[in-house]
Amino acid sequence: MKKVVVGLSGGVDSSVSAYLLKEQGYEVIGLFMKNWHDDSVTISDECPWLEDSNDAMIVAEKLGIPFQTVDLSEQYKERIVDYMFNEYERGRTPNPDVLCNREIKFDVFMKIALSLGADYVATGHYCRKGEIEKNGEKIYQLLSGKDNNKDQSYFLCQLTQEQLSKTLFPIGELQKSEVRRIAAEQELVTADKKDSQGLCFIGKVRLPDFLQQKLKPKEGNIVEIKPDSETYQTGIPEFESKIEELKFLSQKYQYQPQDGKVVGKHQGAHYFTKGQRKGLAVGGTPEPLFVIDTDVEDNVIYTGQGKKHPGIYRKGLFINEDEVHWVRKDLSLKPGESLELKARIRYRQPLQEATLYQTEQGMYVVFKTPQASITEGQFVAWYDGEELLGSGVIS
Repeated sequence: MKKVVVGLSGGVDSSVSAYLLKEQGYEVIGLFMKNWHDDSVTISDECPWLEDSNDAMIVAEKLGIPFQTVDLSEQYKERIVDYMFNEYERGRTPNPDVLCNREIKFDVFMKIALSLGADYVATGHYCRKGEIEKNGEKIYQLLSGKDNNKDQSYFLCQLTQEQLSKTLFPIGELQKSEVRRIAAEQELVTADKKDSQGLCFIGKVRLPDFLQQKLKPKEGNIVEIKPDSETYQTGIPEFESKIEELKFLSQKYQYQPQDGKVVGKHQGAHYFTKGQRKGLAVGGTPEPLFVIDTDVEDNVIYTGQGKKHPGIYRKGLFINEDEVHWVRKDLSLKPGESLELKARIRYRQPLQEATLYQTEQGMYVVFKTPQASITEGQFVAWYDGEELLGSGVIS
């Protein structure tokens, strides 16, 4: 019997994962990760870890599997929370879910599981793992989940071959409705439990309150840029080289306060992110204002009216070489090579046609159609059909 450690989170997905593995004849151990102590920033009882760990324990008891809790709050603070503060301070918007999988679940947690003698780690992610042979070598594929509404492959876009080799995704072939049905049939306490939302393992957080622990409020101006601003009237120049064209397509608009008019005040540019609409507290505009850029150096937020504002869109993005990651290393590009495929810049975004261009400095991703709110610090992931091939941090 192979031994599997399941990350029991106290939710329905991991509960059913544990049940299915037991049915398949694995020796299953349930492990709950405690990653957060500070309740002062979570929104009242939305995701108290105590209740979750209790539910996880009740599920383990029901399934007759051993259960224990591991406290990873120190590593979580160091690798996720501090990283988030640092990124926001630099005016970037991190994705804690992707990081949490890379740094905590499939690294710290996996090492603990393997030290307990486990052959595999299993999670309740909606994605699948494939295996192929290439030149006599076994290669693992990260495939999207069968439930298109719940596919979570994007959150796992930073996994490595080694991590995939030791991972199982028991519910990847199922629809969410089937997972709930199985939980109900097995009378698992989590059958009707709402999906947890908010920050991976912390729960629902008031982001400004959370960030204010480290990043102090600092009043600055909200500047509105008109859609017919000169910034957008540049036209497309003649290019001397392909790299020049890629740079042009990927560069963000540069704004100065004098390019627009001051329409309000904010409490810190580092609390805001591109595409954000809530929290600006500026009324009286015919269409809602969206953040089109933030300048943390000068503490200015630039906004534009309506979803169609030209400042929201751009066709390309760049990833620094040290932040390009291939799940399928065997398919990675060499400088000068390009590849047409599909990509997404956020979870649940429909896949978009794109071309990757690898250079010495890093990779350009150019989309067929302009994309809304390409945001520094977020991840772009690229796919061939159902298979996620790689990802990178937007720089």
